[in-house]
Amino acid sequence: MARQFLRGPVPVLVVGEGAGGIVSSLSTGLRAAGEAHGFSCADFGSADLAANASAGAPNLILIGVGPAADAILADPAWDRWQRPGTAIARIAMSDAVPSVDTGADLPADDSDVLATYRLPAAQAEALPMATIVVAQLLEAECSRAVLHSELETERACEPLGACLDPGKLYSMALELLLERLGCVRGIAFFSPSPAPQGAGVAARGFDEGTRERLSRYLIEEKSLESTMGRGEVGVVPWGPLNHVLGRVGLESPGALLSVPLRGDDRETGHVWILSEGRRFDDRDLETARTIARRASAALATAERYHRAKERAFIDDVTGVYNARYLLATADNEIQRAARYGNPLSILFLDLDRFKLVNDRYGHLIGSDTLRSLSLLLSECVRQVDTLARYGGDEFTILLVDTPHDVALRIAERIRSRVEAHLFEAGREGVLQLTISIGVATCPDHGDTREPLLDVADKAMYRAKSMGRNRIASANDLGEGGIVSE
Repeated sequence: MARQFLRGPVPVLVVGEGAGGIVSSLSTGLRAAGEAHGFSCADFGSADLAANASAGAPNLILIGVGPAADAILADPAWDRWQRPGTAIARIAMSDAVPSVDTGADLPADDSDVLATYRLPAAQAEALPMATIVVAQLLEAECSRAVLHSELETERACEPLGACLDPGKLYSMALELLLERLGCVRGIAFFSPSPAPQGAGVAARGFDEGTRERLSRYLIEEKSLESTMGRGEVGVVPWGPLNHVLGRVGLESPGALLSVPLRGDDRETGHVWILSEGRRFDDRDLETARTIARRASAALATAERYHRAKERAFIDDVTGVYNARYLLATADNEIQRAARYGNPLSILFLDLDRFKLVNDRYGHLIGSDTLRSLSLLLSECVRQVDTLARYGGDEFTILLVDTPHDVALRIAERIRSRVEAHLFEAGREGVLQLTISIGVATCPDHGDTREPLLDVADKAMYRAKSMGRNRIASANDLGEGGIVSE
């Protein structure tokens, strides 16, 4: 019997009264028919024992024997074979159940389940041939089920294409994998774009405390971050994630299904599905590959969208973010700082007497000077921070997870770098400039965007009033942002 969808010998589980004798005669009959190699027969005293012994087998033939045959076939122990990609063919062998041979009406079967083949006990010699026929029906059902499952997986992936938020795409891919594979627990680890925001974590099937510890440990585990999006879909028996899972109390997580996700450019991430003791077969891997392919295509689309969107947020002169992007990002960073209880500091910077540069050297040299300043400022901050041109010769820097005292030190470092820098002035040679900087911190000096930017701006003007080329803290302002003497 040629088989495309039934891999290896088909498990034949004989359960019930006299199961041992039935297995012996069944094996003899299958050998006589030249089909013994296609089946693996075993007898069990209960449905639970049979189901547990067959865990991981995607397809099987179940033979219920004796007066309790129907109860055996309907036992909840077989519910685990109701997920996509699995199927059971059933044979009820008992005089206590109706069969076509007695002229009785057969009970209706669920249309989504293979019909039960019924055989009177007196016709035990027909069981080998009945098993072969049922195996053929199982093969046909598996073929139909596999094609149906593939179609359903493709349909389930359709919402991915409509999502332009990379962070959500990783979570959606995780949830799709859990649903289509019939699993409970999984983790997504990713680095979102367009602006660097640090690593992101999504976990499903864990309690809140475990999720929080997972997020913390995953971000600390640098070896995982370096492998995000790399490799192919496959089963990983052990890896750095197992170590992280052990740290949160899951000492034996077992093998993991590893699903790398990647866009065309910066987007990379990884999803891991916990096996929970099951074995991922070829169909599971194919399902995972389909979801990974569709999710990666959606990530590439999201990247293209964000690149186009980014261009609307880039300052034409300096190449850094513009005020529009700054305002949107400030709102997001303030909300994140409030959520996690971390400080957010803002630097408001203004070149001293920059109008004289334009007046003396011309606007082309002025624009070149602003571009050079932008490069210098970029070297003074981290990738997770946000540098933007606020307007004219004013710049703003958002320093995430940065307390006020640290922000003051960063501002001083920037001030000294600018003072020491020689800006090209064309045929005029070089010119030296200084900068004044105001520093404010959320939530100390404001917990929303407008008051926070306003107080940082006023601190900058205090630095100007004190003689320029210096920094000033919002702490130096009186109530209502009034400069205190």
